[in-house]
Amino acid sequence: MFRVTQQIEFCYGHRLLNYAGKCRHLHGHNGRAVICLEAEELDDRGMLVDFTDVKKLLRTWIDEELDHRMIMHKDDPFLPILQARHEPVYVIPTNPTAENIARLIYTKAREMGFPVVEVTLWETANSSATYRGESGMPAPEWNPQTLRSTIPITAFPNE
Repeated sequence: MFRVTQQIEFCYGHRLLNYAGKCRHLHGHNGRAVICLEAEELDDRGMLVDFTDVKKLLRTWIDEELDHRMIMHKDDPFLPILQARHEPVYVIPTNPTAENIARLIYTKAREMGFPVVEVTLWETANSSATYRGESGMPAPEWNPQTLRSTIPITAFPNE
């Protein structure tokens, strides 16, 4: 079994609902997502996945959808206020805890076809949460050639 990881840093804000501590207030983090990918086979280049592929797809999604945005629960009473002021928000159906943000990134990586096995979100230098998928969830079928065919050819100018 081969394993590779890619770290993606991004800044985001959130607040926790149903929480009595300081995190119930709007605040921000300089987060780091560590995406772990696994497969039994390597492609014809001898790679599990090209880190450039992760950058072109998953890092771009994080940069465009999560970076410098407030990640808010869909029922957060502050959400309509932020939206009315055209503040950048990303709305999720769960409390935006580190655990749920890790699951969000994991789910997006799977949707993109990556053989992701876990995502760890470092909310601070000392605190992280990891999502490994649901018990019994089969590993995604991994075909690096299929992934490469979904990326525009201009993404690979040297080929």
